[in-house]
Amino acid sequence: MQAMSKATFYLLPNAAQQPSAEQLQLLACQLAGQHYAKGEWLYIHCEDQVQAHGIDELLWQFEPSAFVPHNLKGEGPAAGAPVEIGFDRLGPNQRRPILINLANEAPAFAVNFGRIIDFVAGDEQHKALARDRYRQYRNLGVTLSTQDLATQPLNFV
Repeated sequence: MQAMSKATFYLLPNAAQQPSAEQLQLLACQLAGQHYAKGEWLYIHCEDQVQAHGIDELLWQFEPSAFVPHNLKGEGPAAGAPVEIGFDRLGPNQRRPILINLANEAPAFAVNFGRIIDFVAGDEQHKALARDRYRQYRNLGVTLSTQDLATQPLNFV
């Protein structure tokens, strides 16, 4: 029997100086870098091809001192890179323990991951989408938790 998936929703602080989408994508790249540094492979699920290519570019640029090996699904080495980025309904080409979800819906394949990372952005539109995803994960049997980054910031060391 497969262990139950656990999802953590990170509540982004309201930051008027940076749009929610940019803030969210940067955080996803920081988390990908942190998990890669621990030797953990992950899959970043995007809403569409445009967002997937944006994450691909951001991972090249965001932290010059710490390259995160990554590729878009279907590209790169046959065995895959530690971080795979995709947007289709099928999920990653090979099993990975961690899913970072940037899509508007919880992907059905999320239950194939032990750990799911999702986000609640500060604006009302993104909050409503996050509430829907929360319900979708719950209906899939995923164990849910939240972390408010305003009171419990992530430590990227």
